[in-house]
Parts: sequence; structure tokens; C-alpha cells
Amino acid sequence: MTHDFTFKLLEWFRVNKRALPWRDTKDPYAIWISEIILQQTRIQQGTAYWERFIRRWPDVRMLADASEDEVLRMWQGLGYYSRARNLHQAARQIVDLGHFPDSLEEIKKLKGVGDYTAAAIASFAFNIPAAAVDGNVYRVLARYFGIDTPINNADGKKTFALLAQQLIPENHPDDFNQAMMDFGAVQCTPKSPDCMRCPMMETCDAVRTNRVEALPVKLKNIKIREREFSYFYIRCRMERQVFVAFRRRPAGDIWQGLWEPVLIEELVDMPDYHGTVSMIRKKVKHVLTHQVIFADFYLVEAGSKPQLPKEYIWIRESDIDRYALPRLVEMMVNAIQSS
Repeated sequence: MTHDFTFKLLEWFRVNKRALPWRDTKDPYAIWISEIILQQTRIQQGTAYWERFIRRWPDVRMLADASEDEVLRMWQGLGYYSRARNLHQAARQIVDLGHFPDSLEEIKKLKGVGDYTAAAIASFAFNIPAAAVDGNVYRVLARYFGIDTPINNADGKKTFALLAQQLIPENHPDDFNQAMMDFGAVQCTPKSPDCMRCPMMETCDAVRTNRVEALPVKLKNIKIREREFSYFYIRCRMERQVFVAFRRRPAGDIWQGLWEPVLIEELVDMPDYHGTVSMIRKKVKHVLTHQVIFADFYLVEAGSKPQLPKEYIWIRESDIDRYALPRLVEMMVNAIQSS
């Protein structure tokens, strides 16, 4: 059965393979960039970012020489900004090593590279037979083999990793991993998969037992935290130029290293910033993986510089585009510029 599955999968892939620019190269640097970008990003959006990254930093040394602010600014809009910081640190690891690591274990040592990403890079760039197991793979294997072990606990992860490794062919590991990704994204989709035109239908356990929508099984144990943000965009004219107060977000919370205007969380009393205050937007909902933020946006036209916590600095309003902003703050700046 396992041989039949792999054979049919690769046959399907030969006809239905998606044309993606990083599939036209064996350059591990270009492949690594694509895998980091696509960790939490749709392919359509990620492709444009990958192309911009490769144009801006065509090799790993150029990326390593960039500043963190430059990398974060290029990453703006992708979210999960720890990926960008890890990417930058890993580039410096590679430069220090003197070459891109070419074994599975060495690739895993790169900052921000886990089992899935390491296996993908190893198979795509170096033809190492390492199975890359992600959400698409869990779904395809759970349905085809009728596995109801939860995919998000230790037993489930071990079960699926072992099965995928048994299925991967020694001679075409790159095609197999890419085929699994494409098959899950195009054919065996999370909702309403096209089972009637699936080459696996006759041997798929989920189809036979009418459990397609029930598999894979995932334990629901994630708690969502709600937060209330009040952002104050304080604008002040100094020496014939307009400045605004911003700070770099600290470590230990969301959006580490990105920039934002004056923030008060769980606002109780309206602060006095010695100026005219206007409400720009109210209760803007911003959904993150484990958090939901409800944000109010205020514009403050200050007659003089108000006293602010020491982490805030005054930047030229015309220079805001040079700073990497969280998507929520970018929405605020756009709303103010268009109001």
C-alpha cells in the first residue's frame, strides 16, 4: 500500500506540479529563504516577498551584512516577525561557517529552522531523503491511511513522521516532499476536497469509511487572550519640521523590535499630552495566533513636546516609511494619512 501511495502521488505531481520560482534552483540559500517566508504565509503573498528578498540580497553574505531594521522593514506585512530576526541571525551563522550547511543535522542548527524546514531544505537542495511533515502532510496521511491519532501531541507527531519517512523514495525525495505539499494544497484540501477526481480515492481509508471531514484529528487546547490597546499618534512641530513619538517594542511580547507610537494598554483615564486629541478609529480588531487585540487610534496635535517614557524617541514624520511597523500600526498610520 505504501508503494502504491508513493507511486500514485508522484504520478499526480508530474501532471499537477505548481510552478514556483524557488523550484527552478538547487541554491540552498534561495530555497531556505522561501521556506522561512512560507512557514506562516500563503504562497501567493510569499512569492512576491521572496522575489524582493532575492533582488535585495542575492546571496547570504549580503543578507548577513544588512541591519536588523532593514530586514524587518523588508519583512513588514508578513507577520510573525521572529522569523525575520531568526533569518538574519541564521545568515550570520552561515557566513561564519563559510558555506551553507549540507547535512540534515547541520541545517537544523540554523536559527529558526525546525524539523520540517530542515527536511525541506535538505531534500530540495541536496536530495537528502528526509520527509518534511507539515499540515498538508498530516492531512493527506491521516485521510489516506485512516489515522485518528491527534496530530498535535507527541504520539501523533512521531507516528506521522515515521510514516512519511517510510514513504519517501531514496531517489526522488525532493519530488516526494513537493508532491505532498501540492497534493494537500490543491487536491486533498482542508474543506471540501475533490475526492471524486482524486487518484487515491479507491484506496483512501477516509473515503471508504466516510471520515474525510473528520480527519485529521486535532486537540483543541489553545486559549485566546484578548487585549485592549490605545495608540496615541503624537505629532509635534519642532524647528519647522513635524515629528512624531515612536518606540521600538521590547523583547518578551509580540512584535519584538518593531516600531509603534505611544501605547497605553487597558486605558482607564485619558492622558494629557498638551494638545488636541482626535479619535481616528475605535475598536479595530486585529487577530493574531493566540491573541485578539482591540485597538483605539488617537491623533494628538501637541503644541509642545509632552513628557514621555524614556523609550520613546522623536522621529521625522516624513521618515516613518524607514521604520518597520506591525500591521496594526501600519493601519493606523494609513488611516491618519488619509483622514
